[in-house]
Amino acid sequence: MAETILVVEDEISLQETLAYNLKKQGYTVHTAATGVDALKSARELKPDLILLDIMLPEMDGFEVCRTLRQEMNTPVLMLTARDDEIDRVVGLEVGADDYLTKPFSMRELMARVKAMLRRVRLIHEDAVAQSAGITPPSGGTLRFGNLEINTIRREVLFETKPLALKPKEYELLHFLSIHRGQVLTREHILEKVWGWDFIGDSRTVDVHIRWLREKIEKDPATPERIITVRGAGYRFEG
Repeated sequence: MAETILVVEDEISLQETLAYNLKKQGYTVHTAATGVDALKSARELKPDLILLDIMLPEMDGFEVCRTLRQEMNTPVLMLTARDDEIDRVVGLEVGADDYLTKPFSMRELMARVKAMLRRVRLIHEDAVAQSAGITPPSGGTLRFGNLEINTIRREVLFETKPLALKPKEYELLHFLSIHRGQVLTREHILEKVWGWDFIGDSRTVDVHIRWLREKIEKDPATPERIITVRGAGYRFEG
């Protein structure tokens, strides 16, 4: 079955171009031109991926993404007409998985789309295998005081309470934990958690680290588990 992509873009000529090229690649494509319509379509369609422009009428892309993140984990690729750092940082903070600055080539867009959907498929296949009772090689429970990571069910408990982690937050925490005590550079983390074909920068790691600290640190401002090593990267102390 073809994967479904929702294209949210108010510039009709670009919207049609994106839809045309995505359909040529075999995807099922739906479109929306406003933030309100984007939310409605996302809720009805449950797409596999959302391409979301920032500058939209009625409700901007940041607000759309923030609302979507409260309801679903569908990956979001944000499109921005500006190369401002603040756009990228805010986009990641509200829950976007990646961003692309206009103007961009269709080749680059398709590479991003394929990489994001491939990661979604791998996560889904892993979940199916676990539900069938297939234990991954690294199966078991990792315990670090009041923090437990169940690698079979991909569940995390903090002070005996389950944490609602996004897939990438879990993968990042798991990767840090199995390299306990090691200093890991942002580039190494990007390659191993996001994949070698991820087109982004190390700020993605910083944002996700901050999210994790807010969930597993008693005081995120003075972390004791995920330590910043100045000029190098991060170290997980457990």
